[in-house]
Amino acid sequence: MSDPLSKMMRMPAKRLPASEAPPPQPEVEDMAQSMAELQGKQDTSIIQIKGDIDLHESAQGVWVQIQDFFEAGSLFQLAVILGLSSLAYTISVMWQKKFRKLVDEAEKPIFSETGKLWIRRVNRVFFPAILAVFLLTCTQVAAWLSWPADLLSIAMKLAVAGTVIRFISTLIQSRVIAKWVAGVIWAIAALQILGWWGPTTSVLDSIQFGIGANKISLLTVIKGIFYFVLFLWTATILSRVSEKHVKRIEEMTPSLRVLLTKLIRISLMVAAFLLGLNAIGVDLTSFAILGGAIGVGIGFGLQKVVSNFVSGIILLLDRSIKPGDVIAVEGSFGWVNTLGARYVSIIQRDGREHLIPNELLITEKVENWSFSNNDVRIPIKVGVSYNSDVRKAMELCLEAAVEEPRVKQFPKPVVRLTGFGDSAVDLEIRGWINDPVNGIGNIISDVLLRVWDKFHEHGIDIPYPQRDLHLRSMAPEILAHLKNDLRQEMAAEAQVKN
Repeated sequence: MSDPLSKMMRMPAKRLPASEAPPPQPEVEDMAQSMAELQGKQDTSIIQIKGDIDLHESAQGVWVQIQDFFEAGSLFQLAVILGLSSLAYTISVMWQKKFRKLVDEAEKPIFSETGKLWIRRVNRVFFPAILAVFLLTCTQVAAWLSWPADLLSIAMKLAVAGTVIRFISTLIQSRVIAKWVAGVIWAIAALQILGWWGPTTSVLDSIQFGIGANKISLLTVIKGIFYFVLFLWTATILSRVSEKHVKRIEEMTPSLRVLLTKLIRISLMVAAFLLGLNAIGVDLTSFAILGGAIGVGIGFGLQKVVSNFVSGIILLLDRSIKPGDVIAVEGSFGWVNTLGARYVSIIQRDGREHLIPNELLITEKVENWSFSNNDVRIPIKVGVSYNSDVRKAMELCLEAAVEEPRVKQFPKPVVRLTGFGDSAVDLEIRGWINDPVNGIGNIISDVLLRVWDKFHEHGIDIPYPQRDLHLRSMAPEILAHLKNDLRQEMAAEAQVKN
């Protein structure tokens, strides 16, 4: 090109100084701003699937594998697997029945409780273990004969995985948790053995949730839930183990043991909850604002719950009430069974269990019979006739109290004359015991039975209630008849005396 335009195109452009540069045009600014907004625009869809994952290709690969199962060789292997499964199941049922019969019909227990537990665990793995042995044998025979054995190999690996999974599930006490754990492990093992683990994780990772730039994949959510459950389960096990170790520390008071176990459990649960949220992908810094909102909600809506929780911590710290104490509050009398985060469990002598809120034990009057010591004085009231020897009756009451094994000899029991009643002389036996947790009514009954026997042996009367009857309005005929009867009775008594 030799024309002037081509020369101008080949000539380098001159750069003007910044002071001499022409001002940008408004149209250019609007265009640049629009391009920047277009580039910075983010996807606002809630569910998004990545474009770099070919779902059709992955599904087609899985479909090809499924079609291979319907070939002649695969169908033969499938028939062999079904036959071996039936044979293994029959043999396992026969062995389990014979083994249980041998254990149950033994004259002496040949296994301890731990041994019986391991027997039950072994019985559960009979079927998959026998099937794994059969499939392994068939796989080796097929390899020696150069026959196709791909399905036999897969079934053998699944049987081995089933044996291990069943044995692991028996180590978990809760049947519900054991089933869930076995199901999850079985699904992972099956996908890995079949070769579908890679495509499955890729598809799950391609499905994303969220709004704007904050998106997490479905695979991340599943992993987070798995970690969340795992952390909570681990925290529960650690709390139980720590609780057992804390209860063995004899230097600690019962209330301090309960407080320490509660703090350990709460700390482990909170840590597991936060780790689970972090594993899901939740930003923990966002809880700074959420914590304030939760605090306000707790302050207004959960006043009683928080009050009982704080009151429970105060009870554990000041050790005013501890497990085993005998207390009385609002008509409920019994010994403290457990100290909870919201209530205190009190068991009465009749077996009824009362749940007293912790706040009530802080704000109301509580009688603690074993706060500083277990010594309790029991008053037992006794009435004797005015015609009886009161001093002799007091001696007999004292003997009855001394003969009771639960009554302490120091301080010694005493008997006091407390007053002259309408029908009897009022006596009171006062004795001390140091085991109120064993009951009060039973010891009062035992002492009164001894008093009853001693009074009958020595002729001490326990009078009936006496009342003077004044008849102010009565017919003259009836009054005359009563006077005549009274004169006859008095005359008869006089003749008897003479």
